[in-house]
Amino acid sequence: MRLGKKERQRRILQELQVHPHVRVATLAERFDVATETIRRDLDALSRDGLIKREFGGASARPMGHQPDLAERQLSAVAGFERIGMLAADMVRSGDVAMIDAGSTVAQIAPFLAARTTKLPRTFLTNCYAVVHGMAELADHDDVLMCPGQFDRRENAVYGNDTVEYLRRFHANIAFIGASGISRQGFSDVNRRAVAVKRAMMERSDETWLMVDHTKFDQRYLENVAPLEALTGIITDRRPEPEFASQLERAGIRLLAWCDEKHGLA
Repeated sequence: MRLGKKERQRRILQELQVHPHVRVATLAERFDVATETIRRDLDALSRDGLIKREFGGASARPMGHQPDLAERQLSAVAGFERIGMLAADMVRSGDVAMIDAGSTVAQIAPFLAARTTKLPRTFLTNCYAVVHGMAELADHDDVLMCPGQFDRRENAVYGNDTVEYLRRFHANIAFIGASGISRQGFSDVNRRAVAVKRAMMERSDETWLMVDHTKFDQRYLENVAPLEALTGIITDRRPEPEFASQLERAGIRLLAWCDEKHGLA
């Protein structure tokens, strides 16, 4: 019995977790389909940012490297700013929120700026892109920029000064990003960023991970925390049913733009 397209592509990704390179001819023989079918599968996975397309086949995305912030913003999935819209809706009047650096997390800033609240809100961030996006915040809201060593690739600051500064505060909610999320937890390429994410999680009542659907079933250099450390995930598209069921069993809420009512799952 031949596999459906989604299942075949899922198994191609599994194969790349074991072998760093796969060939079109080998996959076509294994799945008993035409080589053109495999090429279309690989092209689709490449467009979603899940693999690196190469002549005659494909390779896994490297675990220790990712493009800089500007490149990631240019290649972002369509409508990923909607993730920021959903996240901004969760910040209530008078809240204190910690906001991580990253191309997806930064999408929250303009939507926070567009919302007015009765009580002042306080935002702590290590990301200059977030600060710039909040230029139109109401006068009574506060934005606290962390100190630290500036990383021009990420337009953000990191280091011991950043972590120690965050540990001086308590927050109602933290919004963080990641390079990938899998059954083993969520991970990131940038090791200095991992320490900042953990500090934000440690000092916040709730932690919400903001990732687009291309980050699912992806593992990278350093694990940030297990899935159970999260309150919920904000994304543009639901993961495959098996992974979604695992999230539900772990008590993690899923907020996906594709849901008909755009509500908590």
